[in-house]
Amino acid sequence: MNEIPSAELRFDGRVAVVTGAGRGLGRAYAQLLAARGAKVVVNDPGGDLTGEGCDPGPAERVAAEIAAAGGDAVASTASVATREGGAAIIETAVERYGGVDILIHNAGNVRRGSLKDMSYEDFDAVLDVHLRGAFHVVRPAFPLMCRAGYGRIVLTSSIGGLYGNAGVANYAAAKAGVIGLANVAALEGAGEGVRCNVIVPAAVTRMADGIDVSTYPPMGPELVAPVVGWLAHESCSVTGEVFIALAGRVARVVIAESPGVYRPSWTVEDVGRHLEAIRYVQAPLIFPVLPDGHDRHIRYSFELSHRSSDQGALHG
Repeated sequence: MNEIPSAELRFDGRVAVVTGAGRGLGRAYAQLLAARGAKVVVNDPGGDLTGEGCDPGPAERVAAEIAAAGGDAVASTASVATREGGAAIIETAVERYGGVDILIHNAGNVRRGSLKDMSYEDFDAVLDVHLRGAFHVVRPAFPLMCRAGYGRIVLTSSIGGLYGNAGVANYAAAKAGVIGLANVAALEGAGEGVRCNVIVPAAVTRMADGIDVSTYPPMGPELVAPVVGWLAHESCSVTGEVFIALAGRVARVVIAESPGVYRPSWTVEDVGRHLEAIRYVQAPLIFPVLPDGHDRHIRYSFELSHRSSDQGALHG
């Protein structure tokens, strides 16, 4: 049976900001959105992998490539690492195109070091780009989107943020923090037409320098960009979710809890005796961010306590 081709999802009339768009994944995102009609702010200060230095070349080349292909793009070399840089990036979209509909925060840097040896400078430098950088662009863009009644935000986490990764405590901490920021943007934007989700991408780009990728399957940016494109599209039907795109596999990430154990009182010894039941996750509980995962999580524990109290009263 032949599949009926679906209509192409386009971004005509939409204004997109893509950070870290001078190379790799960000470049693929910017080019895909532009090819489908979006006006794109191509942001990249052009620094090295550690975040040092500045070179307008990468952002300008991608903007020129988009223009040569018939699209509309402008280069921005401001840095997400500062409050002023984030504001300048969003202001470029407002001044050039009149607003911002799509924000994809992809900018990143890497500074490796064991937890025993990592310097405070290297820890801060990575948080400045990945986590504070996300806030630096979300903060000025979010109220504009809310006032317009429309917005799509895609923030970038990583496998390291989900599961940790030796030698990059700064990167792992920042990427875990991005998920918390995205959850709040999803909650606060839910009634304003603004949706926010997280992409956990994996692709062989310059960020993989120093890693042996000789045995890897195909992992080009083109396997990630369509997922980000859908999350950035007006037809995106979800918010407050996390998606993995790795080597052709697309999956949803959830935070799950074991059902747990309720007791009206605990001792240290009780925890040890009940540990197996506490950790039993074969029947996990999942509390989605929307509509009220935070409150549902609390209510679940409260209800166990109330139920125990009621049963105690009945048997008293």
